[in-house]
Amino acid sequence: MIELPWPPAQLSPNARVHWAKRSKVAKRYRSDCYLLTKAAKVQAPAGQIAFGMLFCPPDRRSYDDDNLVARMKHGRDGVADALGVDDRNFVTTFRVGDPVKGGAVRITISAFNQRD
Repeated sequence: MIELPWPPAQLSPNARVHWAKRSKVAKRYRSDCYLLTKAAKVQAPAGQIAFGMLFCPPDRRSYDDDNLVARMKHGRDGVADALGVDDRNFVTTFRVGDPVKGGAVRITISAFNQRD
C-alpha cells in the first residue's frame, strides 16, 4: 500500500484557480506522489494493473466521488511515473473511506485478473 497526501483543493474541477497557480500545485502534487511511491518500493506487475484508491477525507464533509478522482489525476500520473508504466495500464477502482487527520489517499497496486 502507498499512502499519499490528500489532493489539494486547487486541483478540483470545481476550483476557480488561475491556470498558472493550478499548474504549480499540480506539478508539486505529482512530484510528491512520485517520491512517496518510490519510497514505498512497490513493483509494478506485468500487463494490466489493478489500481485501487481509497479516499480517506480530512473531515466528515460529503465529497463528490468523481471530483475526488479528477483531483487525483496528477497524483496517479506521479505513481505511474514512479512505477515506470503508462497509466493506461491501470484498471482503476475507488471508494471513499473514513476520515483521517489531514486526509490521505491509500493506493493498492496488484496484477489485474480479468474474469469472464
